[in-house]
Amino acid sequence: MERVLNHLKGRFAAGLFVLIPVGITIFILKFLFNFADGILGPYLAQLFIAITRHETYIPGMGMVFGAVVVYLTGLLATNVMGTRLLKWWDVLLAKIPLVKSIYTSSKQLTQVFREGKTSYRRAVLVEWPRPGVRAVGFVTAEVEKDGERLVVVYVPTMPNPTSGFALFFREGEVLESGMTVEEAVKFVVSGGVVVS
Repeated sequence: MERVLNHLKGRFAAGLFVLIPVGITIFILKFLFNFADGILGPYLAQLFIAITRHETYIPGMGMVFGAVVVYLTGLLATNVMGTRLLKWWDVLLAKIPLVKSIYTSSKQLTQVFREGKTSYRRAVLVEWPRPGVRAVGFVTAEVEKDGERLVVVYVPTMPNPTSGFALFFREGEVLESGMTVEEAVKFVVSGGVVVS
């Protein structure tokens, strides 16, 4: 009986380890599909009604149209006139109080993925918020205080890496994470789901 239970438990655990990543992937893709389709889908349905005089809804049309909008935005962003227009847009959004913080933070985050340019020097592990617990952090600076070398580590909150804590650690208290900055950002943004 014990062998049967151990067999069932082992196979059940193996099944979970296979199905959980698949389930998470399907969940995220479904969420993204519904989100993108939900934004543009109703407008496209109204457009089809106006043109054809029939109520027509094609699932996924909002997502396809969204991909076209992203492509056209990319075309705009890569030419001279579009670059000037985007700079003007950045200045405009930077003047709106609540929008400024969200837009600026999001733009900085996309900068990490786009160009690999970041003020983060390396991804590390530190004991925080208490001994025995490790948190992913990013080294932003190294300073010397009273003859002691300290490392400034930014510990982001999950899943929003634009908020967090800047903490001082001794060099010996900082452990290498084995992740690149990009991998660590993905880890934080995904809430620990994406581990490289």
